[in-house]
Amino acid sequence: MAPPILKLDDIFLSFGGAPLLNGASLQVEPGDRICLVGRNGSGKSTLMKIAAGMVEAQSGEVFRHPAATIRYLEQAPDFGAFKTVQAYCEAGLGPGDDPYRVTYLLEHLGLSGQEDPASLSGGEARRAALARVLAPEPDILMLDEPTNHLDLPTIEWLEGELQKSRSALVLISHDRRFLEKVSTATVWLDRGLSRRLNRGFGHFEEWRDKVLEEEEIERHKLGKEIQREEHWLRYGVTARRKRNMRRLGNLQSLRAEYRGHKGPQGTIQANATEGKESGKLVIEADKITKVYGERTIVAPFSIRVHRGDCIGLIGPNGAGKTTLLKMLTGQLKPDSGKVKLGTNLEIAVLDQKREDLDPEDSLAHYLTDGRGDNLLVNGEQKHVTGYMKDFLFQPEQARTPIKNLSGGERARLMLARIMAKPSNLLILDEPTNDLDIETLDLLQEIVAGYSGTVILVSHDRDFLDRTVTSTIAPADPEHPDGRWIEYAGGYSDMLAQKKGVEDERKRVEKAEKAKSSDNTKPADGGGKAKGKLSFKQKFALENLPKEMEKTEKEIAAREAKMADPNLFTKDPATFNKLAAETEKLRADLVRMEEEWLELEMLREELEG
Repeated sequence: MAPPILKLDDIFLSFGGAPLLNGASLQVEPGDRICLVGRNGSGKSTLMKIAAGMVEAQSGEVFRHPAATIRYLEQAPDFGAFKTVQAYCEAGLGPGDDPYRVTYLLEHLGLSGQEDPASLSGGEARRAALARVLAPEPDILMLDEPTNHLDLPTIEWLEGELQKSRSALVLISHDRRFLEKVSTATVWLDRGLSRRLNRGFGHFEEWRDKVLEEEEIERHKLGKEIQREEHWLRYGVTARRKRNMRRLGNLQSLRAEYRGHKGPQGTIQANATEGKESGKLVIEADKITKVYGERTIVAPFSIRVHRGDCIGLIGPNGAGKTTLLKMLTGQLKPDSGKVKLGTNLEIAVLDQKREDLDPEDSLAHYLTDGRGDNLLVNGEQKHVTGYMKDFLFQPEQARTPIKNLSGGERARLMLARIMAKPSNLLILDEPTNDLDIETLDLLQEIVAGYSGTVILVSHDRDFLDRTVTSTIAPADPEHPDGRWIEYAGGYSDMLAQKKGVEDERKRVEKAEKAKSSDNTKPADGGGKAKGKLSFKQKFALENLPKEMEKTEKEIAAREAKMADPNLFTKDPATFNKLAAETEKLRADLVRMEEEWLELEMLREELEG
C-alpha cells in the first residue's frame, strides 16, 4: 500500500451549535478516486476545504505531503485583475506544465479564453475555474460539484478526462451516473463522522442501508440492556452497597448513551399540491420554428403532449432547450407554426437561475408570500415552521435571510415553495442542481407520483432514466441545426434507439455499396455494359413501389398504436417494441426508395 499523500484524522469543527464535524477522517493515496457523499449540510464541502488548506479545523490531525500539489475547484472563483479567462487559467500552471492544455480544456468547456472575466455568467465562471484546476494535472484534484452548469456532452467528456487523469481525485457531486463511472472508493459523511467503503458509488446505497440497519439493531440491544439493568436494581437480590452504586452508575451511562444517540438526518416528507384536472390534451405544437439571425434554433417541430406525460428535454448548452420550452408553454411566440395550450392549466415553474429568490427575504416570508404564518398545502392550513420541517429546515431558521443558505438549501427551499402551489403542469428547469442524493430520490418520487404533466430540462442521466416517458433531443447534438426529435423513454432508451437507427443505416450503406460494386462488373468479362436492365433489376423496379406502399401502411399502423398516451405507462415493453419496429421500417423504406431511384435513373440512361 502506498503511503498517503493527504490524511485527515479525528477532525472537529463547530460553528457554535452542534458540531458539524466530530471525528471525521479522510485519507488520500496516489491513484485514489474518492467520492465524498452525505446530506446537504453534513459538512462535505467544509471537510474538503480543510483538506485543501482553506479552512482550519478546531482540533484533529492534518497531514499533507510536502511535495504534493493540490487544486481545489472553487464555487465562486476570484478572477482578481485578470483581463482574460486564458490568463486566469494559465496563472494556475506550475513550472513544467503544458500551457497548451489550457487551450485544450477551454475549447472542450465551451470557452475561447478571450472572454472578460468580469462579464462571465455563473456557469461560464464555473467552467473557467474547472479549466484552471484541471490544467496542471496536480497530485490531488478536489472537485466540488464539477458537473453543475455542464451539458451532457461536456459531462461525458469530463468523465473521460478524469478516468485517464493521473491525479488522485476527491469528488462531491449529485450526479449518480457521473460518480458511478469515476469513483473507486466512497467516503460517507454522516452526523459529523466519516465512514469509508473501498468501492465506487454504485455500491454505496446498499452499504449505507446495511450500516443504518445494523445501527438500529445495536440501539435496540442497548434499550433491552437498560431494561434488564432497571429490573435488577428494582427487584434483584440486595448486594453490597458499593456494587449497587457502581451498577447504578453504569445504568446512568447507558441511559445517557441512549438519549444522546443522534439518528440519521430525517427524510423530506412532501407531495406536490395538485390543482384541478387539466384537459386530456395539454400542449399541441404544429410545425413551430424559431430563427435568430442566421441561426435556426427550432426547425419545424411538432408534438402532442397529453395529460400524465413526463417529457425530458436535453441537449448541449446553447442548443435552444430553453427557447423550445418557452414556445411549448406559450411564453414565446414561434416565428411560424402554432402552439395550442389545453384547458384548465395551472402551471408551476422551478427556475434553474433561482431568479425569484430575494437574498434579503426570510424563509418564512418566501414560503408564505408574506401572508402571515400559515400556508395552504393540499387543501389544508399548515404552519410555516411545520412545513419547513418537512423539508429539513429547523424552526429557528424561519427568520433566517435566504442569503445565508447554501446552494443545496436554496434548491430545497424553492422545491418546498413549488410543491405548495396547486398545479397540473410542472415545468422543472435543471431541478437536480445542488440537491443531495436523498432529496433527488424524493423529487423522483414526486415526479413519478404526480398525476399532472411534467416537462423537465436536465443533464442528469440517471434522473432522466428514472422519471421521463419520452425525451426530446437535437437530431445532431454535436452540430445543433434546429432539428429536434422525440424518443420514447429516458436517456438510455434514446441512446439505444439512436444506435439501432445508426446500425441500420450502416447496414444499408454497406449493402448499397456491395450492390453498386456488383452492378459495375461486366457480365461477360469484356468490359462492356449491356444495353438493358437485367431480369432481377426489372422485377425490382416494378415491385419496389408496391413494397414501399405496404411499408408505409405498416409504419402508419404502428404510429397509430403509439399515439395512445397511456401505452407507454401501461405497457412500456410493447411501446419500445413498436418504436424499434417503426425505426427499422423507416430505414427499410429509405433503402427501397434509394434503390428504386437508382434503378429508374439507370433505366432512363440505358433507354436514352
